[in-house]
Amino acid sequence: MFQFVGGSTLVIIVVVVFFLMSAIKILNEYERGVIFRLGRALDHAKGPGLIILIPIVDKMVKVNLQLVTYEVPPQDIITRDNVTMKVNAVVYFRVIDPLKAVIQVQNYFTATQNLAQTTLRSVCGQSDMDELLSAREKVNAQLAEILDSHTYPWGIKVTLVELKAIDLPIEMQRAMSKQAEAERERRAKVINAEGEFQASAKMAEAAAVLATEPISLQLRYLQTLREIATEKNSTILFPIPIDLITPFMKIAEKLELMGDKKE
Repeated sequence: MFQFVGGSTLVIIVVVVFFLMSAIKILNEYERGVIFRLGRALDHAKGPGLIILIPIVDKMVKVNLQLVTYEVPPQDIITRDNVTMKVNAVVYFRVIDPLKAVIQVQNYFTATQNLAQTTLRSVCGQSDMDELLSAREKVNAQLAEILDSHTYPWGIKVTLVELKAIDLPIEMQRAMSKQAEAERERRAKVINAEGEFQASAKMAEAAAVLATEPISLQLRYLQTLREIATEKNSTILFPIPIDLITPFMKIAEKLELMGDKKE
């Protein structure tokens, strides 16, 4: 009789422990519990903290509300201007409505992954190569808007989409490198031409000043002599003003004319 009572007590203890384990649940701050009572979901999710369930009657599905980072694998795409490339991206999303995330879609994480891959191929296929390379912010915003509009009925909020890497074919990389080199050469030539034009304009202004002020030409001669002397050259040029030579040139011309007349 004592053994029978002891066995019954043990059974009762096991049942009570099983009841407590099945009935008492503790959810973390970032978790919510969607409770199904006899197959029907309650109006709102429970948690965080202590949750008491009815064994056998209630079933709880945990949902994580933390931000999820999903890296989309490289996708082979053909842009609008017929350039083949590989593009991958990073998608940031989280659950904002646990009830919809459990009821509206079978597996919200897998569904969001597949949607991100197809949307990435679609949006990049409608863009030009230059747009993908130079206007990433615009493409990122377009991807985030499309993904968010499709996942909102599932209780999912897509907060950010970022294009991570764009791999171009080797031939396209070489063509872009040649194009960039040609552009750099063009800019160098334009800058050089602008410098020559500005220098010639300044030289014309200086010539006009020297023509109106002969004394400035003499000052320029003296400055040139000073520059030559500071460089320690063995040869020094002494410029002779034209005014000093002019009288001698006139005398030589008169003598030449007189000689011609005698002949």
